[in-house]
Amino acid sequence: MDARTMRDEGVVRLEERDGYGILTIDNPPVNAGSTAVRAGLLACLAAGCAADLKGIVILGAGRTFIAGSDIREFGAPLAAPELPDVIAAVEACPHPVCAAIHGASLGGGFELALGCDYRVAAPGAVVGLPEVTLGMVPGAGGTQRLPRLTGIARAIPLVCAGKRVAAPEALRLGMVDALADGPEAEALIAAAVAVIDGAPGKRLLRDLPVPEDDPEAIEKAEAAALRRGKGRPNVAEAIRLLKLAAHTPAATALPEERASFQSLRLQEEAFALRHLFFAERAAGRIDGLEARPAPLGRIGIVGGGTMGQGIARAVLAAGLPVTLVEMDAQARDRAVAAIAKSLRAQVDKGRLGADKAEGRLALLGASDRLADLAGCDLVIEAVFEDMAVKQDLFAALDGVLKDGAVLATNTSYLDIDAMASVTNRAADVVGLHFFAPADIMKLLEVVRTADSSDRTLATALALGKRLGKQAVVARVSEGFIGNRIYAAYRRHAEYLVEDGAAPEQVDAAATSFGFAMGPFAVGDMSGLDIAWNMRKRLAATRDPAERYVTIPDRLCEAGRLGRKTGGGWYDYASGRAEPSDAVAEIIARARADKGITPRALDAEAIQGRLLGAIVREAALVLAEGIAQRPGDIDVVLVHGFGFPRWTGGPLWWASGETPARIAGMIAAVAEAEGRPVSPEPVEAALATLRQERADIEKRKAGDA
Repeated sequence: MDARTMRDEGVVRLEERDGYGILTIDNPPVNAGSTAVRAGLLACLAAGCAADLKGIVILGAGRTFIAGSDIREFGAPLAAPELPDVIAAVEACPHPVCAAIHGASLGGGFELALGCDYRVAAPGAVVGLPEVTLGMVPGAGGTQRLPRLTGIARAIPLVCAGKRVAAPEALRLGMVDALADGPEAEALIAAAVAVIDGAPGKRLLRDLPVPEDDPEAIEKAEAAALRRGKGRPNVAEAIRLLKLAAHTPAATALPEERASFQSLRLQEEAFALRHLFFAERAAGRIDGLEARPAPLGRIGIVGGGTMGQGIARAVLAAGLPVTLVEMDAQARDRAVAAIAKSLRAQVDKGRLGADKAEGRLALLGASDRLADLAGCDLVIEAVFEDMAVKQDLFAALDGVLKDGAVLATNTSYLDIDAMASVTNRAADVVGLHFFAPADIMKLLEVVRTADSSDRTLATALALGKRLGKQAVVARVSEGFIGNRIYAAYRRHAEYLVEDGAAPEQVDAAATSFGFAMGPFAVGDMSGLDIAWNMRKRLAATRDPAERYVTIPDRLCEAGRLGRKTGGGWYDYASGRAEPSDAVAEIIARARADKGITPRALDAEAIQGRLLGAIVREAALVLAEGIAQRPGDIDVVLVHGFGFPRWTGGPLWWASGETPARIAGMIAAVAEAEGRPVSPEPVEAALATLRQERADIEKRKAGDA
């Protein structure tokens, strides 16, 4: 097509090609819908709508359509023109307008597409409305236009879970009208022109009726969304707005949706979630790291236990070939059989296609010889958590692996520098701490040793991205970021029980704050012997003056290792956790042996102690350089340990509390430990976030 420029606003331009207006958004890197983009769209639309055109195609330059609105704008008064103004101009245009989507069309980007008459998408494109995951609701018609395409029952999970919908599924649901042959601009334009030529003219979604749904299906979708959304108010509001579309004219419902959006975007929960959004993107970066990652062909995994199998499933799902080594041939065969069984179970549940499952199994090789790892580019060990065992393995692998191969450990606690010291490739050693189950949990701690090269770190981060993990970079320390902080949290939970609280009281206080599970329920689920083994390993180095609670040791000595033995902190004879008389007796004896008279502790005191322990340890992790940024800690605790996401993480939450309250919590931690605790690391850790909050308040008021 010959092109003639009709209008150029810098980030948006309009060209005329063979009678069609081609409106291109060019705002790298992801074409975020900023104020400049909205103004450019309005100007170009005005020029196009006034011209004699057959139709207008809106597409994005570069690698995506509009990946979303510029969420940095959401914490301040929104500058005109706002997105509803742009969509109103699209609807008022006399020419049919088609959005041509490649890459991502999310949030405001997809709301703009929904405001168009038609939508086409490249086969690899994704669309979605993630606003609810950021503490808000769609604010430019998403709750009113989407259900007119999908029905309310289908729209509820799409909006409330912020689901990204792949183009083929979007076509099936009616969210797009056709698929282009490819992501190239010419293919998208051709598809859009074909749709416009085959259509009768304008088609405003706001004027279409909402398809009738089975009321039971809507009720079921609503209950599931509220359950998944932990009853957060914006989830309930999104559902209300979606249901409003069925019986309220768009002219009335759209302003109501906009008012909800404007209110929610300035609430504390939305700021917390936006903090976490940016923290997640920063956590996997190392400032100044410019090295290119090594090519990743085959991945080796040593250890075919539960963790090794989970890592293997994660790697296979990413399309990478795996060599799994288990030194015992029978254990090797059991591991392969278990992986195959897990994949078949996913097929049976409809979560995975049979052909994909077979494709993953075809990528899996297994051996009982370390020598078969010689061709691997990266090897992850997932053997027993014992330093001597891991050092012996590292020394053996050092003699097997090719030059430049990355050697990674999945250790949860141990000193990776000590493991690297037995090799001649310390620069190639890194920690890759997966969280169980490794193919489900998104968090991955990438642990840099004293000698990890930039190339090794870049390769580890590239693997995490390939696996779809949320990487967070840590330094070597006992437990790294997450387990170290969680150990302090668990330790203070045990202090609380020794002081007078019942395990179920502590768990109830934790879950009422927003944790998915309490510390004792978590311990029973994972197995009390894990922490017991750690305590025994560290016994020789423990400070004799440190307070030590013997109750969990006594539970283990009594064979109460958690759910797997039918009892831990709770009894499980009925299939669910119930308070245990036997545990109450063990607790009472332990208190009596120390001469402790139990005292009553209310939920507020319990919460304060638990949160104080987390915040104090998080501050120490930051002060010691184990974590790079406060946000890194927030990401780890949210993704790996169930800290409520809507708070923004422990340090963001603490930065919003009064200094007096935080000081009181730290003082309670010190009293429980029986030793002085300096408040300085906590104040230093919170200083940056408190300044960020102060800046937010200025922006909210329109003063900055």
